[in-house]
Amino acid sequence: MDKSKRPFLILKSKRSFRRRLPPIQSGDRIDYRNMSLISRFISEQGKILSRRVNRLTLKQQRLITIAIKQARILSLLPFLNNEKQFERTESTSRTTGLRARNG
Repeated sequence: MDKSKRPFLILKSKRSFRRRLPPIQSGDRIDYRNMSLISRFISEQGKILSRRVNRLTLKQQRLITIAIKQARILSLLPFLNNEKQFERTESTSRTTGLRARNG
C-alpha cells in the first residue's frame, strides 16, 4: 500500500457527523388535535412537507398526513395558508362599473 494513500484513509475514518434528533419523540401522540405537533410539518403555504425534509419514518409520515387532512376537514387547519388574500375589491369594482353602464 502506498504511503500517499494512507493519510486519506485515516482522515476518512476520523470524519464525524452530528446526529440529528428525531422530530417526533416516543411520547408524542400523532393526532389531528395535536396542533403544535402538526404545524411543524406544514410549510408556510400550507403544504405538507415531504418525508425527506421532515426526517420521519414512513409510518410516521403516513400518520402525520392523515392527521393533517383530518384537521383540515374539521376546519382546525386551513387548506391554503396564503398571506395575500385574493383582492376582491378590484374585481367587484369592475363588475359594478359594468352594471352602472348598462343600467
